[in-house]
Amino acid sequence: MSAWQNIIRAFDFTPLLNIALSAIPALICITLHEISHGLVAYRLGDPTAKNAGRLSLNPIKHLDVFGFLMLIVAHVGWAKPVPIDMRYFKNPKRGMAITALAGPVSNFVITAIALLLFGFLLPLVKSSSQAAMIGIELLYVTAHLSLGLALFNLLPIPPLDGSKVLFSLIPDSAYRKLMRYERYGMILLVVLAYTGVTGSFLSVIIDTVFDWFMHLAEMTYQWSYSLFIA
Repeated sequence: MSAWQNIIRAFDFTPLLNIALSAIPALICITLHEISHGLVAYRLGDPTAKNAGRLSLNPIKHLDVFGFLMLIVAHVGWAKPVPIDMRYFKNPKRGMAITALAGPVSNFVITAIALLLFGFLLPLVKSSSQAAMIGIELLYVTAHLSLGLALFNLLPIPPLDGSKVLFSLIPDSAYRKLMRYERYGMILLVVLAYTGVTGSFLSVIIDTVFDWFMHLAEMTYQWSYSLFIA
């Protein structure tokens, strides 16, 4: 037993911890993203996602392994798309656009909430335990991953959400033709992700937008510091 204990003590758990610090926020972000799609579609009259069991907080139901790994490694990725049947919508194109926007909007909200909490709690844990600091780091990583997921999904490439919003602005005949080729967009996404084109292009945008969101953290940090520390 002592030999095993020595091995465990000598083992560097830092890489595993870093993976966990990205994996947990990634699961949260993709789960809430997909649930938002399904809930909005359900409110607009489409029960497809609900009937498929996709209005679930179980992240496994929403997991696309490659998209999940890309979100952890490159901070841009995707989940398994929620099934949507636009024939249930009173206005199919508008309903699809609203449903598509629900996912990225939910991620913007997650980013805002995570950074508000990050700024508020940071003064309180500066001299606290390591576990508390890990919790703070989880909030920061969640905010960054959620923003990356939102902005990536707004790209007008099928089957990403941005393409559904863009296609809703074109004539019905062209819309139906383009939607037939939606499945081929995933091949393009994989190529762009593999070559790093998407990541390098988006990283500048993500960092710029994230800096703007950080003003929320600065605001709650100053308030928390003056309330509890000063």
